[in-house]
Amino acid sequence: MRKFLVILDDSRECLNAMRFAAMRAAHTGGGVTILSVIPPEEFNHWIGVGDIMREEARERIVAHFEVFAKWMRDRQGIDPELVIREGDAVPEIFSQVREDPDIGVLVLGAGDDKSGPGPLVSQLTKRSGSLPIPITVVPGEMSKERLEAIT
Repeated sequence: MRKFLVILDDSRECLNAMRFAAMRAAHTGGGVTILSVIPPEEFNHWIGVGDIMREEARERIVAHFEVFAKWMRDRQGIDPELVIREGDAVPEIFSQVREDPDIGVLVLGAGDDKSGPGPLVSQLTKRSGSLPIPITVVPGEMSKERLEAIT
């Protein structure tokens, strides 16, 4: 089964990427893997404090994931998989793609702000030639109706 890999972060545009991935998966008989990457700098504290912060970050990610997962299950009939990794986002995304051969498309949400589409989209599109899968970039301001029409 081909899976769509979508990145869960705190950006607004993440929502449209999630919607797009779920709708495409539902229409093509695919699945969705949701990846969240915890940056290493969040834990540069004493060992005990770092462990507590790591656990709190994981709890926030799972809570955020559950909101998207419920919508995907209820509206699209898709039961997404959550993967949490620690490290720098771009290398961790590459690692996830290499480790899961079922991932067929990386779906990213692009911001509409004047500074550009966002750091993740900018970094990954620069390195897209070395990814073994295509990247779909979904505009963050695209309406739900437009998303439904194109998926």
